[in-house]
Amino acid sequence: MYDQSIKEWLLNDRPREKFIQKGSEALSNTELLAILFRSGTQDKSALVVAQEVLRLANDNLSLLAKLQIKDLCSVKGIGNTKAITLMTALELGRRRRISEVAERSKITSSRDAFDLMKPLMEDLETEQFWVIYLNNANKVLAKQKISDGGMTATVVDVRLILKRALELNATGFILCHNHPSGTLVPSKSDAILTNKIKRAAQCMDLQVLDHLIVTDESYFSFADKGRI
Repeated sequence: MYDQSIKEWLLNDRPREKFIQKGSEALSNTELLAILFRSGTQDKSALVVAQEVLRLANDNLSLLAKLQIKDLCSVKGIGNTKAITLMTALELGRRRRISEVAERSKITSSRDAFDLMKPLMEDLETEQFWVIYLNNANKVLAKQKISDGGMTATVVDVRLILKRALELNATGFILCHNHPSGTLVPSKSDAILTNKIKRAAQCMDLQVLDHLIVTDESYFSFADKGRI
């Protein structure tokens, strides 16, 4: 059916009409993308184009968010305008998640910290190192990116972490960095860095509460595993 022009479909099967009558939840990812794209090509419907775009990401929306304009434009029927429209929709979704999490400004568990950082750190192709600064009631004072590195590592300046903590009058902080590879196993250098920052913080009566390794789907907590 996707090979037919959408104008040839029964009214109730057309994505926009289906959206109006049944709501967004009733539509597949392909149908939602087709609405964004609005049109296909002379020989392909918008739904076929949407299918081919999803195929680029193995039907995974998280992987789809990592594609660049040139990747999307490799699909016949996708030009800069449609590629930018799709990337804009994905970015709005990411910002919505950040806004929702920001309302819960108190960290009571490693899961809270992960939920706070996931929208900022998912879909990244390089490692980033962030710090969540907290007061003595575990309320979030700030989130700050300390460094942005390569595919497998990032350089962290301990002095910058402690300087910002003093500026904020923080009493503790949580370290966070991502593994673009998706592995949740901390490296030897991750453990060494954690201990280095912990020792430096103790000299200033600051507490390193946790160190999270974040991937698109899950996280590893040094605190939960008794390693901090």
